[in-house]
Amino acid sequence: MENFNYYTPTKVVFGKGTEEKTGELVREQGCTKVLVHYGSGSVKKSGLLDRIFRSLDEAEIAYVSLGGVVPNPRLSLVYEGIELCRREGVDFILAVGGGSVIDSAKAIGYGTANEGDVWDFYARKRQAEACIPVGVVLTISAAGSEMSDSSVITNEEGWLKRGYSSELSRPKFAVMNPELTMTLPAYQTASGCVDIMMHTMERYFNQNDNMELTDGISEHLLRTVMKSAKILMEEPDNYSARAEVMWAGSLSHNGLTGCGTGGGDWACHQLEHELGGMFDVAHGAGLAAVWGSWARYVMDAHPKRFVQFAVNVMGVQPREDDTVTALKGIEEMEKFYRAVGMPVCVKDMGIELTEEQIVILARKCSFFGSRTIGCIKKLEEQDIAQIYRDAR
Repeated sequence: MENFNYYTPTKVVFGKGTEEKTGELVREQGCTKVLVHYGSGSVKKSGLLDRIFRSLDEAEIAYVSLGGVVPNPRLSLVYEGIELCRREGVDFILAVGGGSVIDSAKAIGYGTANEGDVWDFYARKRQAEACIPVGVVLTISAAGSEMSDSSVITNEEGWLKRGYSSELSRPKFAVMNPELTMTLPAYQTASGCVDIMMHTMERYFNQNDNMELTDGISEHLLRTVMKSAKILMEEPDNYSARAEVMWAGSLSHNGLTGCGTGGGDWACHQLEHELGGMFDVAHGAGLAAVWGSWARYVMDAHPKRFVQFAVNVMGVQPREDDTVTALKGIEEMEKFYRAVGMPVCVKDMGIELTEEQIVILARKCSFFGSRTIGCIKKLEEQDIAQIYRDAR
């Protein structure tokens, strides 16, 4: 196993009605003015935003608000938020929504607390030295951003989707009421479940000698999310299944399932980021669309890892030939994706990839030929292009 640091300072307030405690939690931060950041009209229509405002009013917390976050959150709105925070003297950001809102809030926090262009951090030009503290009221189980150190932003100039990670942005608290996710459409619920699973699978697939305990946590988390996802396709208001998925989302991306793994592979996320940037697809759906092609392309570099996944996660009976077992595990995962309405190729999302688009995607994913991705197998630009072809 590899040495590791594990740091999860986020205070979690989990359960029914917990959004009513938001004002109290913000007041504990000792801030003077809050930016309430949110997405579309859903938080308004549901009455959640009004409840948050009321809670802040009761706690005598001054605030301003900024909505409009979309999936694959945009840099232009981040710039708008930075300007608002500086003008209003904001010293705390409350994200009310899912991963896109939280990621946007973190980016605003970086941009407000540091001089220069916030995109420099996402473009790997420099490192942030500070971040305005962020708190979360979670409405979507997916990204795990409510306890993670990462955020992903899309720059409309070139449609580049890039991530940045820093411990500075880990939220101070996360309010997590599973009831708030019950009105999500089935597709969004399933996409979120895939995203949760992929955060663990990216860490699970590596070239190291993993800790048995970390592997066991990862494998059980994956099985739990698959079981709960299937339940939610039939019973969207099942509180227990919603709670399992919501808690799994946080544990999957707060570092727990990466302890001792050396960091993991993360190639699928890089592949999907370019699809998301070019076609604005749902993140979890994009991950499902490329995963099978990625897995088949790299499994020969570490077949025993894929065998362990097939047996311990997907319930495959081991064959004499490791390749057969590994392939069966990949097929079973794709069968799960189909069962919850997720794609297993790009065409399933209504996209007909052209060769020209594949070349552009691979070029961007390799940072214009300047990097490789993945650790199971180091993928160069031509490998990336082939996986996109296989995923058509």
